[in-house]
Amino acid sequence: EVQLAESGGGLVQTGGSLRLSCAASGLTVDDHAIGWFRQVPGKEREGKGVSCISHSDGSTYYADAVKGRFTVSSDIVENTVYLQMSGLRPEDTAVYYCATVMLLTTNGVTECYGRDVWGKGTLVTVSS
Repeated sequence: EVQLAESGGGLVQTGGSLRLSCAASGLTVDDHAIGWFRQVPGKEREGKGVSCISHSDGSTYYADAVKGRFTVSSDIVENTVYLQMSGLRPEDTAVYYCATVMLLTTNGVTECYGRDVWGKGTLVTVSS
């Protein structure tokens, strides 16, 4: 069975850091682009990823809201994708999901969109 499983969420104070993990089974992350999405409580899940990594060329993508604070990486041996989050703000509070993604570049702007495999999410709460 193909699965992605997130972990690492929790409660952190403003300015703190967390590292989320996305462990894959039934698929090899090296064969896919993987991204992170978030859903603020009470709102729809964002349609575009906040951070994605393409293993075909090693490129990474960050939404403006997280650029400079979040870093996406992967460990092929562990078959896991990570999201290192620092400088956390209350507005980062959300359930974070990882998913297989496609990266689209239009007019020089790259965005990533979820595909068919999603994890169940992990909650990140940033207190003020």
